[in-house]
Amino acid sequence: MAPEPDLAGVQREFERTLLGGERKFTRIEVSERAGISIERAERMWHALGFATVPDDEVAFTDNDVEALRLVAALEDDRFIEPEMESSLARKLGQTQSRLASWQSAMFLDFLGSSKLSADEAIEVAGLLLPAMERLQTYVWRRHLAAAAGRAMAGSDELARGVRAVGFADIVSYTRLTRRLTEAELGQLIERFEGMAADMVALNGGRVIKSIGDEVLFVTDTAAEGAAVALALQDAVNADEDLPELRIGLAYGTILIRLGDVYGEVVNLAARLTTECKPGRVLADRELATALDGHPDYVIHRLRRVSVRGYRHLVPYAIQRSPTV
Repeated sequence: MAPEPDLAGVQREFERTLLGGERKFTRIEVSERAGISIERAERMWHALGFATVPDDEVAFTDNDVEALRLVAALEDDRFIEPEMESSLARKLGQTQSRLASWQSAMFLDFLGSSKLSADEAIEVAGLLLPAMERLQTYVWRRHLAAAAGRAMAGSDELARGVRAVGFADIVSYTRLTRRLTEAELGQLIERFEGMAADMVALNGGRVIKSIGDEVLFVTDTAAEGAAVALALQDAVNADEDLPELRIGLAYGTILIRLGDVYGEVVNLAARLTTECKPGRVLADRELATALDGHPDYVIHRLRRVSVRGYRHLVPYAIQRSPTV
């Protein structure tokens, strides 16, 4: 009879592989070695999305010390302002947490289907981790190069943060969550997010974030915003497995901060989405004005509506020109 596997030992080895070393420091020791106060270390630790660790728990590795030193050095060298330190850590933590959740689920699915032994699983993780790190660094550098290129070659409007903002929202999502199994709902969201990412990128836009049944995107011009929205509607209409979308667009100056977008233009796009009929694209006055006379689009002014924060909002329906 084969001996029972040492699950605790397997877990320790797997953790050592992921963390890059042994846990050997308490939170006070890790802050001392990083050369920063315990209060500052805790503030950064929480901003990165990690729970409080008891004083006497040996929870940190040499890599944790180095990470705290790096974040502190960015402020000490005046690369970031002190008040931005936690915001930077928070955005990094949120982004990486979501990515890690997806990757761990993917890895567990792989293990379940491959029926590897514990030792084999640890060996695979050791091979996979550096490959994923290299791939993530490559993608980050490419996006950084693209963003820097846009910033350096941008017009005065782009420098001021003038963008088209769009929300694409799945119709009757709440009802779908009650009708579909978890697996089916996961497949639907994956399909929707993948299609949205493709259509946004192909038409010159950038996905800011996906929140279940909704995708928020931006483009540098009003025409690109309309192109993304109509391409998304066409793609969804051609896919029988996806429900209809509502899409709202707005155009103007936005605040772009740590990869997210804020301001009245964002609010307008969200309000227009709630007013939009399934399968249509609605835009605000500024975007409609920017598209006026564009040969690729037809614009129809609709009746005023009253929505939260806007008593007399005038929506415009955007369609493709029949000559396109």
